[in-house]
Amino acid sequence: MSDDYLVRIGKLIRDARQHRGWTQSQLAEALGTSQSAVNRIERGNQNISLEMIARIGEALDSEIVSLGYAGPMHLRVVGGRRLSGSIDVKTSKNACVALLCGALLNKGRTVLRRVARIEEVYRLLEVLGSIGVRTRWINDGMDLEIVPPADLDMHAIDADAARRTRSIIMFLGPLLHRMDTFRLPYAGGCDLGTRTIEPHMIALRRFGLDITATEGIYHARVDRSVSPGRPIVLTERGDTVTENALLAAARHDGVTVIRNASSNYMVQDLCFFLEALGVRVEGIGTTTLTVHGMPTIDVDVDYSPSEDPVEAMSLIAAAVVTESELTIRRVPIEFLEIELAVLEEMGLDHDRSAEYAADNKRTRLLDLTVRPSTLRAPIDKIHPMPFPGLNIDNVPFFAAIAAVAQGQTLIHDWVYDNRAIYLTDLNRLGGRLQLLDPHRVLVEGPTRWRAAEMMCPPALRPAVVVLLAMMAAEGTSVLRNVYVINRGYEDLAERLNSVGAQIEIFRDI
Repeated sequence: MSDDYLVRIGKLIRDARQHRGWTQSQLAEALGTSQSAVNRIERGNQNISLEMIARIGEALDSEIVSLGYAGPMHLRVVGGRRLSGSIDVKTSKNACVALLCGALLNKGRTVLRRVARIEEVYRLLEVLGSIGVRTRWINDGMDLEIVPPADLDMHAIDADAARRTRSIIMFLGPLLHRMDTFRLPYAGGCDLGTRTIEPHMIALRRFGLDITATEGIYHARVDRSVSPGRPIVLTERGDTVTENALLAAARHDGVTVIRNASSNYMVQDLCFFLEALGVRVEGIGTTTLTVHGMPTIDVDVDYSPSEDPVEAMSLIAAAVVTESELTIRRVPIEFLEIELAVLEEMGLDHDRSAEYAADNKRTRLLDLTVRPSTLRAPIDKIHPMPFPGLNIDNVPFFAAIAAVAQGQTLIHDWVYDNRAIYLTDLNRLGGRLQLLDPHRVLVEGPTRWRAAEMMCPPALRPAVVVLLAMMAAEGTSVLRNVYVINRGYEDLAERLNSVGAQIEIFRDI
């Protein structure tokens, strides 16, 4: 067996072990071997038999023996098919990652129900496991249990995993209460241009956190004599900025007022979770939050995050672009009302069920049936606004929807530096999109989609938009290296196949 294959197999084994939340010693015990042997295997420095690969795969519940899994994942899409039936919306990716960070506030056991099994979550679990947090999937892999140690080992942090997720920035709020000094790798994630963390620093300085950045590392120091004596005014109404301020305020011994706060879906879910921990939060759903912090949180808590409005929007777009009748169940309607109002003005034919409560008992859900419709371009431009406006992450889906509507639609994505550029990838599939500047795209419809082979855009939502257009295009398309889609969607190809799509997953060996 060549050294190259040994290294690739070793990386597969390491990733599978980390996803399981095991240490090398735990895997060694399950295999009846030594920790040093596991270490050599993972580094590709030891010959390994097919029998041993199979034993490791069985122990870790992972298909390691499929060597093709070492290469990037691609999708082969047979388009022009109509969707039908019904599909459920999964729990919110952005809420789940915030709750994983929030679990660091709690000394007790946290159980999160129906956590999205996506790459963004896996990266955070790798980071948590590396610093000593015990995590495991329970109830047939549906739910996630998190138990922090008495002391976190920040020196052992998995820097590679941390740099592959922007969510790592939300460790700052909880960690400033656990240690006086610590280090974090720079945050990564989607390639969406320069996104400063300065708004986070402005908010967290009020809790005594001081950050210096050198050589890819944030060096944090906490001054315990500093506390917010007056309301914190966020310089941008960002979701993660608000979450970081909430996480810091939750264990501040006193009352913290946060103004210009985001009231978006993931922020509300985090507020509901903090209340389950015993932290009183006033003003949920508004731009002013009042947090009654607790210096110590030590409870066993069980919480169910709500469904993902952005995934719901992507499924609505899938039905629209493929001219299908599809029922999307468990839609968090209060976070999609503006989007549906715009679609109604464009001529969308749809029905809504009566509303019902999500498992968190707070978020309003309904079932939405979308029918084939003759759409016309909206009179006004499509542009995002903080909640309750049109969601920033839903803007890209309107590029695909506008492409099947009659007329010209102006899309203005003013938030990100270069995400609009990736929308022009739809031109490879027959779209007529004109980039006016890095933030504005003019879409001409209707579109006669055509099949193509192309690389996946490096940003999550534009990548899914390309996949949806491939589903509408007659013929066979190939979308290469779809890791970015797996960051935010669980089993998307399989779930779309369940309602009539024809998408094959394949890998390079």
